[in-house]
Amino acid sequence: MYGIVGWFKKSVPLFLLIPCSLFSQNITLEKVQDLVRKNYPSLKQKELLKTSAGLNVSNLNKNYLPQLLVNGQASYQSDVTKIEQTIPGVKILELAKDQYKVTADVNQLIYDGGETKQQKTMAELNAVVEDQQVEVELYTLKEKVNDIFLSILYTDELIKQIALVEKDLQIGLNQVDAQVQNGIAFHSSANILKAELLKSNQRRIELQSSRTAMIEKLGLYTGEKMSDQSVFEKPAVASDMSNEITRPEIKLYNDQVTLLGQQNKLINAKNIPKASLFFQGGYGRPALNFFTNDLDLFYVTGVKFNWALNGFYRKNNNRQLVKVNQDIVDAKKETFLLNTNAQLTTQKREIDKLNKLIQSDNEIIELRRSVTDAAKAQLENGVMTANDYLVEVNAEDQSRQALINHELQLLQAQIIYNTIKGK
Repeated sequence: MYGIVGWFKKSVPLFLLIPCSLFSQNITLEKVQDLVRKNYPSLKQKELLKTSAGLNVSNLNKNYLPQLLVNGQASYQSDVTKIEQTIPGVKILELAKDQYKVTADVNQLIYDGGETKQQKTMAELNAVVEDQQVEVELYTLKEKVNDIFLSILYTDELIKQIALVEKDLQIGLNQVDAQVQNGIAFHSSANILKAELLKSNQRRIELQSSRTAMIEKLGLYTGEKMSDQSVFEKPAVASDMSNEITRPEIKLYNDQVTLLGQQNKLINAKNIPKASLFFQGGYGRPALNFFTNDLDLFYVTGVKFNWALNGFYRKNNNRQLVKVNQDIVDAKKETFLLNTNAQLTTQKREIDKLNKLIQSDNEIIELRRSVTDAAKAQLENGVMTANDYLVEVNAEDQSRQALINHELQLLQAQIIYNTIKGK
């Protein structure tokens, strides 16, 4: 995850505007995250995954429908079955060597050992895993959006600080202009402050340009056009410092273990005997009566039983393979939890540090403000030069910028902490 200041210092490319509705109210981080989720292309996969799982289950349900197979055959053979012995008074017809047959075979599954049921459960669980993988991807996007949003907030605070500095510079310039008119100060003193005001305005232009680029980038993610006048609200962050982790990755690991466990049930079902009803009807020569050369209708029906015993050769290995894969997923989960807890510990220390720095920043600003106020009086009374006054103004500006930086870093650290937890 990018740091606020580090991200802000990077050059931001210009982005194309997209035709969307204009924000007309204050923009919150929660609203942005909601829009990004709805607009992100990967979200469409979730509906597609549901559709795919439904089609797979529907296809598996077809296993219980009668299976129809139509065959046709015409053949000529070099010899046929004959009875060489003659029976007095009985004429034995010789079979024709050209034979024809058209058959329709119908099989109705009545028991498959639960294999179809386990396959349907497998398809549903696989869809759950793929759906959760999309959730993990969307959660990663959440971190990127947080960085952009906080960088905009940081820029806004810097622009506000520029306004405060310009106010102090203008007060000083007004005083020096009065002294110049009274002949007790040189024009160069006023020019020093005017030049600093111009530099301050340049800095404002740079910040506003960067802010516009970041807003346009955020607009691409949200699918909404945001104007430069959009107001971004600081998010209120709960001070819950618990270590309970509810990241989508945890659910993904658990779903993967469940899916692998389902494979064991499927392995068992595949090694159970299966039974079905069958019916074969046909028309051909010879039919079931081999003692006639006439084309005739015929049929055969009954119950069929089959048991594929070769599945037992690989059953133990397949079950062990499932166990190994479950252990791999468990190891990944443990590694993820270890790394996540380490990140939480680091963020806790960062939050503690920033709270102390902010407390110190406020004390420094209070002291610097008193020095600047005294410098104003000295400048007004002509006992301080414009350069010396500018030094004090810049010193207070730097202390306020440090506070802004630390406050935004604290906000970012708190948001990162909650994001790491999965909140």
